[in-house]
Amino acid sequence: MKVEQIYTGCLAEAAYYIESNGEAAVIDPLRDPKPYLDKAERNGAKIRYILETHFHADFVSGHIDLAQKSGGTIVFGPTAAPAYEAHIAKDGEVLKLGDVYIKVLHTPGHTMESTTYLLVDENGKDHAIFTGDTLFIGDVGRPDLVQKVKAEITPEILAGYLYDSLRNKIMPLADEVIVYPGHGAGSACGKSMSKETVDTLGHQKATNYALRADMKKQEFIKAVTEGLVEPPQYFPQNVLMNIKGYESIDKVIGKGNRPLTVKAFQAVWESMDALVLDTRNKDAFTKCHIPGSIFIGLDDMFAPWVGTLITDLQQPILLITEEGKEEEAIIRLSRVGYDNTQGYLKGGMAAWKEAGEPTDIIVEISAEDFAEKYQQEKKMINLLDVRRRSEYDTEHIAGAENFPLDFINQNMAMIDPQKKYYLHCAGGYRSVIAGSILKARGFHNLVNIKGGYKALSATPLERTQFKKQNTEL
Repeated sequence: MKVEQIYTGCLAEAAYYIESNGEAAVIDPLRDPKPYLDKAERNGAKIRYILETHFHADFVSGHIDLAQKSGGTIVFGPTAAPAYEAHIAKDGEVLKLGDVYIKVLHTPGHTMESTTYLLVDENGKDHAIFTGDTLFIGDVGRPDLVQKVKAEITPEILAGYLYDSLRNKIMPLADEVIVYPGHGAGSACGKSMSKETVDTLGHQKATNYALRADMKKQEFIKAVTEGLVEPPQYFPQNVLMNIKGYESIDKVIGKGNRPLTVKAFQAVWESMDALVLDTRNKDAFTKCHIPGSIFIGLDDMFAPWVGTLITDLQQPILLITEEGKEEEAIIRLSRVGYDNTQGYLKGGMAAWKEAGEPTDIIVEISAEDFAEKYQQEKKMINLLDVRRRSEYDTEHIAGAENFPLDFINQNMAMIDPQKKYYLHCAGGYRSVIAGSILKARGFHNLVNIKGGYKALSATPLERTQFKKQNTEL
C-alpha cells in the first residue's frame, strides 16, 4: 500500500494518491490531470476511483478530466447531485482498492455532501482518514460557504451537523489513525489551520479546540461561526463549476497557450477588452511593465489573489510571463476557474520594448530611506498598509492607514488620485499588486516601500500594537 500527499502551496491544498496491488485512487485532484496520470503510469497502476470529499469552493477540481482520461469512477458522498456521471456512495459503503478498502463516512458540516474516506489496510486495520474540509490540523472547515450558493442553509445549521459528524464519525476512531486534511495554513476554508499537513487523530483530540471531549454543541457552534471573514468572491462560482462541470483543460490550454506578436497582442487587448496580467516576479514588474497591466506574480499566492481581485471568471486574459512559464500560468489560472486566457506576448517585455511601445515603472524606496523621510515629514506622508486587517491590528506603523488588498476594488474611493501615497505590505508582493491596480485606475503618484513591513520593522519608526496608540517599541 502506498499513500502520497501531493501538496500545492499556492492554494494550500492537499490531493492524495493511494495505490495497492496495481490499483489507485486519487482524492481531490487539481485541475490538470497529468501529474496523477503520469504517477499511475510510472507505477504500472490503473486509476480506479477519483474520490471527491465535497464540492470545493477554493479551486476547480480535476476530477472530470481525470475520469475521462483514466477511466476511473468519480465518487461523491451522500446527497451530492453533480450534473455529470458519478457514483454517489452510501454512508458506510466500502470501496475495494487492490488489497485495501476505503470506507465512506458521510460527515456533513462544511457542506451537506462532505465526506471523509477511511483507509483500511491489508490487515483490516484502520490506517488513515482523508477528511477534506471536515477536519484540518488544528481547526475544522468553516460552515458558512454553502450559504453563498444556498441562502437557506445557514452557518449555524451546518455547524450543528459538523459537531455531530466529528463526534459520531471521526472521534470514535483509534488515536493512531492518521489524519490527512484537504488544506493547510493559508487556505480561506478555515480560520486557524496549522502549518502541519498531517497528524494522528489522537494528537488532534488532545490539541484541536473543536475536538474537545466536553465541548457542548452550542459552544461549538459559536466557536466555529464567530470571527469568519468574508470569503473570496470567486468561491461560489468555483462551487458551481464543480457541480455543473467545465471545459476540458486541454481546450483551455490550447486556447491560452498562443504566442502573439506585439500587434496581435494589442489587437486582442482592444477587441476583447482583455486584462493584461503580468505574472513575472515583482522586481521585474516594478522596473518595467506595460502601462495598464496588472501584476500578480507566479512566485507567491498567485491563484488565490487572482480569484480575489479579478471579479469576472469570464474575463479575457492576456499574459506576460517569464519565458517557459506560459502554460504554467494558464493551468494555475484554470485551477480557480479562469479559463478564458487568450494568449501571451511572444518575446515578453523585450519584444514590447523593441517594438517601441510605451512602458511604465513603479517607483520604489528602501525602508531606511522611507524612515528618514517619515521622521522629517511625518504629518505630510500618506502611508497605505495593504496587509489584512488582522495583520494591521497586530502591529503597524503609527499613522498608517489600513487599505487591505483584499478589498481594494471596494475601497478605491477612500483615496485621492491627487495625493502621493507610499505603499507597503508584509514583504513586498501584495504592495506591488496594489500599486499595479491603482496605476491602472489612474493613481500614478505612488511609491512602493521595498521589503515591506519586515524591512520597516528594522527601522526606528514608531509602531503601534493592538490599536493602542503612541506605543514606542
